[in-house]
Amino acid sequence: MRGTLFRYVMWTYARFVAGILAALLTVFLVVDFVDRSRAYTGEGWVLAVLELYWNKLLVTTQLLGPAALLLAAGAAVSTMRKRGEVTALRSLTFGPAALYLPVGAFALLMVAGLIAFDEWVVAKASRRVDEITTQRFNRWGDWRLYYTPKQWFRRGEHVFFLRSGSVQEGFQEVAILTLSSDFKLVRRLDADTMVPLDGTRWRLTGVQERSFSPDGRTTASAQPEAEYDLGVPASAFFIRPGRPEQMRLPELREQIHARTEVGLDSRQYELALYNRFAYPMVGLPAALMAVGLALRPSRKGHLTVAIVEGLLIAVAMWGLIVVSRTLVMTDRMAPSLAAWLPSCVLVVAATGLWLRREGWLLMPRRSVPPPSR
Repeated sequence: MRGTLFRYVMWTYARFVAGILAALLTVFLVVDFVDRSRAYTGEGWVLAVLELYWNKLLVTTQLLGPAALLLAAGAAVSTMRKRGEVTALRSLTFGPAALYLPVGAFALLMVAGLIAFDEWVVAKASRRVDEITTQRFNRWGDWRLYYTPKQWFRRGEHVFFLRSGSVQEGFQEVAILTLSSDFKLVRRLDADTMVPLDGTRWRLTGVQERSFSPDGRTTASAQPEAEYDLGVPASAFFIRPGRPEQMRLPELREQIHARTEVGLDSRQYELALYNRFAYPMVGLPAALMAVGLALRPSRKGHLTVAIVEGLLIAVAMWGLIVVSRTLVMTDRMAPSLAAWLPSCVLVVAATGLWLRREGWLLMPRRSVPPPSR
């Protein structure tokens, strides 16, 4: 009996998740196409748009997955309540756990699926969206912010300006500034090329070296080739271009380490790393909270109210995510806290609803003023 009921509730919830997710994807992609349709021109644009929106479909599925889990939970329980099934469960001595457990189990499976989907599918699809949008339809947006090569780095007392090149090919037109503890210039090296050797040693060609003494004197020398220990390994300059959300977990960890090594900002990469798990996880406490709202004794209305409540929660969580991200970018909040804050807020809210329903959390009643004489 319990197994049959568990499967029935889970199947009902799964059907609502599929239907609501399909509706959200359809609305989102149609609105996006209408908004950008003027840019889709040129020979063979139809095939390019089909490929573009196939990849956008994959990206948007991961983006809207938690919202679908939230809306479907409230809609499924409200529909069961409207059909009298919740009342029937109570008459058979089944408590709220008969609804919470199957909804939570399916939401947890979906969360795990969304995490794997993001790691193995969405990261690649998102890169392809950028490629088609920029190269085929010439819409650049913030592309340059993530794909422009980095040229300035700092490691210890050295500041590096690497105009072009890479670790594998060597760097060209290099300037290396050595600073004192009080941020005064001690030495400047200019070189045509910089190639890594073993450890932290580098070979520079076409070297011009200038040294600056505390009393203001300057000495200069030139060498066709020289080796220097610059205190930084070649691995520190493996700075990959691209959006952090488009990188897989090993690449994100590598970039966080490399950027920290050479003094580049890594907060956005840390946030993307935590969000790989935290963003899909929002769907689990959100679904449980929607179940608690749908089971309120004083609840009036059913499906419409559930959808409205779910949309309000989704908007509130989206606003919290945006604000938290802004605080991370301005160095006012740790990336780990910003990523997990929405889930923590929903866990507290869902727990409060459960405790109140079980009678363990009593809300204070408003006092009634005595009648005036």
